Amino acid sequence: QVQLVESGGGLVQVGGSLRLSCAASGRTFSTYAMGWFRQAPGKEREFVAAISWGGGSTSYADSVKGRFTISRDNAKNMVYLQMNSLKPDDTAVYYCAADRKRSIVDNTWDYWGQGTQVTVSS
Repeated sequence: QVQLVESGGGLVQVGGSLRLSCAASGRTFSTYAMGWFRQAPGKEREFVAAISWGGGSTSYADSVKGRFTISRDNAKNMVYLQMNSLKPDDTAVYYCAADRKRSIVDNTWDYWGQGTQVTVSS
């Protein structure tokens, strides 16, 4: 079992930056692939970024490529999402997810956090 708790959301102006953090419990965290998703009002949850168990592979949605960076610190059981050049379309609840699979291919995302709100104001 893995429990995930997100933090770092808030209100930011267009062009600003935020860093989201996800704290994970469980001794097997370092073997899990991790991901970030988001859900805007009235829209379905969408994939944002993912990172493999060791951090060697990452994947991003086209909409955030070049602006967002996912990283992890297995020694601290933490995953991060650095978000730069934020746009109003980035406004959403951001969720951290974990997958028992080590890679970031064909993930099913077995565990989810409660989410943290990010609001980008113009």
